[in-house]
Amino acid sequence: MTALLPQPRRIDSERAAGYTLTSTTRISADPALVEARRWLQQVLRPATGLDLDTRDLSSVDPESGERGIRLLLDPALGAEEYRLHIETTGVAITAGAAAGAFYAAQVLRQLLPVEAYRAATIRPNTAWTLPAVSIEDAPRFGWRGVMLDVARHFLPKADILRFIDLIAMHRLNVLHLHLTEDQGWRIEITRYPKLTEVGGWRRESQRGPVRDAPGDGRPHGGFYTQDDIREIVAYAHSRHVSVVPEIDLPGHSQAAIAAYPELGIGVDEHGRGGPELEVFTRWGINPNVLNTEDSTVEFFINVLDEVMDLFPGTHIGIGGDECPTEQWRDDPRTQQLVRDRGLNDVHDLHGWFLNKLSTHIVARGRKPFGWDELLEGDPHPDSTIASWRGMTGARSALARGFHVVSSPDDQVYLDYRQSELPEEPIQVGTPLGVARVFAFDPVPEGATEEERALVLGGQANIWTEHLDGVRAVDYAAFPRLCALAETLWGSDASFPEFEARLRQHLSRLDALGVEYRPEAGPHPWQQRPEIPGRPSDPAERAAHIAELVANIRLTP
Repeated sequence: MTALLPQPRRIDSERAAGYTLTSTTRISADPALVEARRWLQQVLRPATGLDLDTRDLSSVDPESGERGIRLLLDPALGAEEYRLHIETTGVAITAGAAAGAFYAAQVLRQLLPVEAYRAATIRPNTAWTLPAVSIEDAPRFGWRGVMLDVARHFLPKADILRFIDLIAMHRLNVLHLHLTEDQGWRIEITRYPKLTEVGGWRRESQRGPVRDAPGDGRPHGGFYTQDDIREIVAYAHSRHVSVVPEIDLPGHSQAAIAAYPELGIGVDEHGRGGPELEVFTRWGINPNVLNTEDSTVEFFINVLDEVMDLFPGTHIGIGGDECPTEQWRDDPRTQQLVRDRGLNDVHDLHGWFLNKLSTHIVARGRKPFGWDELLEGDPHPDSTIASWRGMTGARSALARGFHVVSSPDDQVYLDYRQSELPEEPIQVGTPLGVARVFAFDPVPEGATEEERALVLGGQANIWTEHLDGVRAVDYAAFPRLCALAETLWGSDASFPEFEARLRQHLSRLDALGVEYRPEAGPHPWQQRPEIPGRPSDPAERAAHIAELVANIRLTP
């Protein structure tokens, strides 16, 4: 049988001949599952050259004997659960809801010859035969995600839509878009047009990760209009992918300060003053942070209102990571705000500011989503925590009753180098190959049953300081995202068994034009020997992370 990714939990192969799609094959569906039916027709008609007409089940005469491909609803199944049964007379997909039917349709496509992933018929005489098989399946985790940083290097809308198709193919269901940074603001906010007019562009980019790296002298920028965002969200929704936006605050905000200087340190109590900054052209942690005036809180409440109007999902990202406090410490006006608000010191301003925004998000029926730095204070009780500095944040959040999405950098940061090979392009981080991603478990070791229930799932993060376009993102993401999909879906496969399936699965990525990293190492055109890297040693990185999480409280 064709190698499936992720591997379903239960597969019963049968010895009888399978079912062959022909010009008379019809796809019928329960009215609640018509989106999955429509998607299956849209992807298979160009590749197979077959009509594959669609209809509702209510229009099919049960006495006609016509089977074809049927999508049936069974509310007793979970929303993402499905059963797929193939025999000589046809195909039956039974699902608890539209998501389960869509995942079953993805599996059906995988069971066909690899040419089913082409956008046109390339071999007219191909036998489009499905093996006789019964599959019962459901995912282990509800949050199976990937974060894509479009702020450091902008990806045009078409590349985002393509990426959504690729993650949906692997039954990943969350796309976390990192939309704002020191180096660029990527979402149109109609109330504050300078966020994109000014903040959407930088004059150059740092060329590589070394601290004294030169600039490349090349302007870079771009942003998504609100209609672009609506299209991305709708496209993702039709593929059962939830898009989580992130507006990173109060650090990583120089692009916003460049657009509206009154947001920076140096304003007086009347909102006058502010720094003259450009959109940041360097990588790394930036000392320039937002002030915490009430007017700045109001500014970002207005921003988040527009964001929430565009993104209908449950979670709204507020960042919270890597916020230096030196400017707050040295600014007399900020010190006055600390005293006026009855805070202990400037470190408390981080939680104060984010809790103000979180309260507003919750009032609108959503959940704040932030990095594990939130745990250095007292996050809003409805917060969901993304644990990125190892699993310390996950353990702390679970002990304190917060929902968790695990994304530890040493296991699922896909911008990290993939091996010790010197040919790896622009090397950063510790070596992180397919096997290590496959071994990732979002549940911290030793978690109680009550704590396990708070783990929503996991996600990989793709930061793009050194990924300047879709080809570089392809190389970083695949095939490691295939391994992530496998472990988050929850198969019991061993790595050697997965690796054998992955080698077959790569032919599907080839058909789709994905420029993944080859098993033996990068192709010559995927290497970047002209740009020095800055790799880190695993032991040194672990020691550094231990220092970073020292202020996280591990008990309620």
